[in-house]
Amino acid sequence: MPDRPQPPKPPASPEKEQTAAERSRFSRLFNETLDQLKGRFSRMGNVAKLFSVSDEQLAEILARVREELPTTEALLLGKPQAGKSSIVRGITGVSPEIIGQGFRPHTQNTQRYAYPSEELPLLVFTDTVGLGDTRRDTQELVAELVEDLNVETRRARILILTVKITDFATDTLQEIARQLRQQHPEIPCLLAITCLHDLYAPQVEDHPEYPPEFEEVQRVAQALEASFAGCYDAVVCLDFTLEEDGFTPVFYGLEALRDAIADLLPEAEARAIHELLDDGMTQQLGDLYRDVARRYILAFSVMAATMAAVPLPFATMPVLTTLQVSLVGMIGRLYGQTLSPSQAGGVVSAIAGGFLAQLVGRELIKFIPGLGSALAASWAAAYTWALGEGACVYFGDLMGGKTPDPQKIQAAMNEAFDAAKRRFRDHSMDGNDP
Repeated sequence: MPDRPQPPKPPASPEKEQTAAERSRFSRLFNETLDQLKGRFSRMGNVAKLFSVSDEQLAEILARVREELPTTEALLLGKPQAGKSSIVRGITGVSPEIIGQGFRPHTQNTQRYAYPSEELPLLVFTDTVGLGDTRRDTQELVAELVEDLNVETRRARILILTVKITDFATDTLQEIARQLRQQHPEIPCLLAITCLHDLYAPQVEDHPEYPPEFEEVQRVAQALEASFAGCYDAVVCLDFTLEEDGFTPVFYGLEALRDAIADLLPEAEARAIHELLDDGMTQQLGDLYRDVARRYILAFSVMAATMAAVPLPFATMPVLTTLQVSLVGMIGRLYGQTLSPSQAGGVVSAIAGGFLAQLVGRELIKFIPGLGSALAASWAAAYTWALGEGACVYFGDLMGGKTPDPQKIQAAMNEAFDAAKRRFRDHSMDGNDP
């Protein structure tokens, strides 16, 4: 019996055709990505080659990173002992000794400090030296600062006027601030009034709730604000002390400083500052080296997130690799180990082999519409954080005369990666970013 003719199939709906097209496109992209992966693994041979960066490649990639980094230049204006270095310490978390070693002469009257490194600066602090010295020519200093500010740059800039609350001999600082304001009104200016505890009553032994509502502190602060009227866009009261001074918290007013700076900067720079100063992003461990290293780790993690947000799979891997190699090199120097880029790359390959799957997964996830780049950024930041934690364990063992324990390093990295992934993801999606 002959087969009955089959009725024609109804035409597919537009929705089904669109779904089929999207599946086909995703399948094609996925297969292309797998082909790229196969090619990369065949050329890599082993994990170490992934982190092998020649000096020429390093210079080229560092130049690309510097072009894209949300770097902020902060010009600190104030007399000696007015709290300028304390502001740098509060923002970076780095010890006074390291900050003192990091400042380098920039011009005749200024010194410059780049954080976390000269090669990859997320923050650049320029400190005026000798301000208030009657032997110094004020106009010479102003001309020097204006010349520096006239240089075109893609970096965001901010002026921070630092005034001790008990200092009313500020005529020179006021004159400099007014002239800079006239020459560059587009650069935001923050007035930071410091050393508040100098006006506390004798019976007060610790900081009150912020802001301090002591009548004398408020009266003098208002007088200082009036004397600098027209020179600033925002004002913040601070008291950054040393642990041995006995005041808690050590960085009194740090959150107010964070918010004030963030409000004055463009979005990308503001987010970087906000993340660097967010209390939930760091945790005190009580170990000097680890505590200092964590601030560097955080800065590089912020950079990694910025770079990884580029929505092109594999386009950012060389850049992120260079960031991570540079981070390990810096942590090594902190622990007394001087490493070349190739040596730092070797350390990375030695401690990070188990994380290659996360590296690949981070790049593949960029194909997810809408969420891909955001998730990749949090993964890149978390992986960089974990790598830094692993490097601390590695170099800590070497400093203690021990052979680094791979299992201990991997355990530290796994724990740090899981915790940091949640932290960076939640921080970028909680709606509290500036």
